Amino acid sequence: MTGGQIIEIGDITAGIVIAERGGFRFFSSERRFDGLDRTVFRSVAHASRALRELAGRRH
Repeated sequence: MTGGQIIEIGDITAGIVIAERGGFRFFSSERRFDGLDRTVFRSVAHASRALRELAGRRH
């Protein structure tokens, strides 16, 4: 993966993940996901899952 990958939850752009040593760091672009800002995940799929779970708790 070069650069970053955008993660969208429904029609909301949650942020991007950037590959780095040890995983993928998430950078929030939407206030509701700020609690996970700068978290390192093992994979993009793990980041997406955590963001979907967070979004589900807020509805």
